Amino acid sequence: MAALSIQIPAFDDISGNWLCLDFTHTLTERYSPQPQELLNSDNDLVAWGLYERLLTDEEAQQLLREAKNHPEEASAALQRALELRETIYRMFYALWEGSLPEQSDLALLNERLAEAMSHARLVPDSGGFRWDWAANEQALDRIRWLVARSAADLLTSERLHDVRACAADDCKWLFLDTSKNHSRRWCDMHTCGNQAKARRHYSRKKDVGAKA
Repeated sequence: MAALSIQIPAFDDISGNWLCLDFTHTLTERYSPQPQELLNSDNDLVAWGLYERLLTDEEAQQLLREAKNHPEEASAALQRALELRETIYRMFYALWEGSLPEQSDLALLNERLAEAMSHARLVPDSGGFRWDWAANEQALDRIRWLVARSAADLLTSERLHDVRACAADDCKWLFLDTSKNHSRRWCDMHTCGNQAKARRHYSRKKDVGAKA
């Protein structure tokens, strides 16, 4: 059987240090007039799964064949994934601001988590066990299950209070602060951090010029 082509969008390599936070990065320039959606098709969603090493090449091919054979189901699965992504973003952003998530968002995550865990199973692995999923090869929602489980794990983790949003007003990407003193402000110092430094430098020069 001929392999299906997988076109991988330009996913940003700035890690949120937790799977569900990385998933929210698939909408870039979120606060700009024209946000950029990176998940425009089932191919894109499978490509993200490959990018995050959630899928092997063989598993990705199986999912793409399933999507090709059932396009309406694939489209619905993509929309469910996007809905979950935005729910996760709103919940963790609210928590970062010191607020509780909306009940409707928590209810949706609980619904998606219950669905995900209904497909979860333990399988032997190298003398121990690991999580796997029933109907692994055909599950168009498999990536969403992993993301929902990741969000639940973070919400119940001691690391929850280390979730941050980038301090840049036009970014606000979510990330888990793993810095030694827990003072990280930017999703990436080389992008948003440097831009903020440049703006402060320009502002200081402007103020000095105005006083001259």
